[in-house]
Amino acid sequence: MLKKLLGLSALSLAIASTHAQADKIVFAIGGTPNSLQGQTAQEFSERLQERLGDAHQVEYYHSGQLGNEQQLVQKLRLGTVDLAAISSIMSSIDSQFALFDMPFLVKDREHLKRLDQEIIMQDLAESVEGKGLQIVSTWENGFRHITNNERPIETPEDLDGLKLRTPKSEWRTMMFETWGANPTPMAFSEVFVALQTGVVDGQENPLSNINGAKFQEVQDYLSLSNHVYSPIWLTAGKGGWEKLPEDVRTAITEVAAETQGWALAKGAELDDSLISTMREADMAINKVDRDAFVEASAPVYQAYAERVDGGQALIDRAMALAEE
Repeated sequence: MLKKLLGLSALSLAIASTHAQADKIVFAIGGTPNSLQGQTAQEFSERLQERLGDAHQVEYYHSGQLGNEQQLVQKLRLGTVDLAAISSIMSSIDSQFALFDMPFLVKDREHLKRLDQEIIMQDLAESVEGKGLQIVSTWENGFRHITNNERPIETPEDLDGLKLRTPKSEWRTMMFETWGANPTPMAFSEVFVALQTGVVDGQENPLSNINGAKFQEVQDYLSLSNHVYSPIWLTAGKGGWEKLPEDVRTAITEVAAETQGWALAKGAELDDSLISTMREADMAINKVDRDAFVEASAPVYQAYAERVDGGQALIDRAMALAEE
């Protein structure tokens, strides 16, 4: 009798454990907690937990605890992670996303909102559904700037020969090669040590990522370029998304949309405040010659138009939305 009771207890615990696991929403990012990505993810996690109540547990992991973005994409497809924030590597999954690797394409955050409604959530979201992913919302990584330990960057010629870390994006690599740099793709988690030891001379990231990773501690020059605006896409695995209860999908979608507004406002705030933070760290700060960089970027646009299906049409639509 005792054995039977123990057996039933073990079975009950197993069922309870399985039920608890099914009710978890696992959400992961590669960014640090202090980056805008990390702050946005934390805000989203707290809002979603409040919305779902005790019926579901939101488990949030930052700083690549569950893997870098490439690994997270695989886990989304396998269903071992429910949600992840994916940024620059999206262009390696579908080349249309390289639209956001085009230099100086995004004018401002109002332009980004129109791009989100007219292009991202229509054309681009549809393009990755066949590749096992579901785009839930567009958040902000931010406008990217260049740091290095050699000299201020004012024109593309100043990048000549600099070893510059880039994300693992062939388009970002192409852009910096076009400008004369020696781009070195590398996982974000490896960048601080690479800068500290001189493996690379510099890197390019939004101010919130620079500050979040403390790159100002190992970099002397900050050149304000705004050369690329990097969105972050809150992404689910297509199969896993369809298995979630409808009320949970609705909650995630609505909370993600609310969080977008929070992220864009926070990004604008950080653009101002973090300049002072960089100055206090004794970084030499300058603005680049935007016209010179725009002129030097023509080959990147030409490559996108030629190599991406419908690329020129996407560029034209994106630029037209800047003027509305």
